[in-house]
Amino acid sequence: MNWDPEGKPRKPDFLGIGAQKAGTTWLSQMLGQHPAVWTPPFKEVQFFNHRFIEEHRKWLPWHYRRGRQTIEKRWAARGEEMPRDMVRYLDRITSGAMFTNHWYKQVFAPAPAGTHPIDVTPEYSTLPPEGVEFVAKFLPQAKFVYIIRHPVDRAISQLKMNLTRARRKPKTVEAWLEEVEDPVLMDRGDYLSYVPRWNAHFGPDRLLYMPFGMIAREPLGFLRRVEDFLGLPPHDYRDIGKKVFASDSGLSVPDKARKRLRAKLEPQFEFLDRTFGLDFTKDFR
Repeated sequence: MNWDPEGKPRKPDFLGIGAQKAGTTWLSQMLGQHPAVWTPPFKEVQFFNHRFIEEHRKWLPWHYRRGRQTIEKRWAARGEEMPRDMVRYLDRITSGAMFTNHWYKQVFAPAPAGTHPIDVTPEYSTLPPEGVEFVAKFLPQAKFVYIIRHPVDRAISQLKMNLTRARRKPKTVEAWLEEVEDPVLMDRGDYLSYVPRWNAHFGPDRLLYMPFGMIAREPLGFLRRVEDFLGLPPHDYRDIGKKVFASDSGLSVPDKARKRLRAKLEPQFEFLDRTFGLDFTKDFR
């Protein structure tokens, strides 16, 4: 196990900051295979959004409870006892004073010397301006990867996830039209607001934007660009073309609802074309 029980608290070197439903889990799983990268047991550490987005604090305790249960079930499914070092680590991370600066550094303490800790949390892309400013001061050397997905596709993927979790299935076109009015769908993919906030503090030497569609068409090329940006040597990844989350095939969004989303998101398309250029945006789906 790539684990140093005597490791000292430290900050991450690399962060995957978004967007939600834009391949961040795949990126985390791929980079987690790299011998020079260390990923914590919790894929989404959720530190900066806990600090700056009050409504996220309502569900973050659940996030960590579920995360710990998932880790424990994984060991139990293998018929193995969880190592004491892991148990102590989980006790330290999931209890006591959580989400402090020191707690955040403790999350990455087991990273062995010579490896780069990584925090992949798509909610970071939604930080308010003061949150991004704090990140810039708190992580003066870190590098960031932000994956951009087609705004309508991203919103629909998020909507399907939310409906599945709520065990809800709209039965009419009118019901679907009500669902696409949910403001949370706009919030998580509001590139028009979020990208300028990050660009105000980080240039292309620190922040890499990648088009989501490249994951399906050129997954290895995608990872080679990320490796080059992060200063990592090339690695031979397993299951590179495996889809992480399959959409619920029982949920089919009517064309009328898709068109409504497209109209609502038109300013996002105009912003992305203007900011990244057509060569980039043709690859975001």
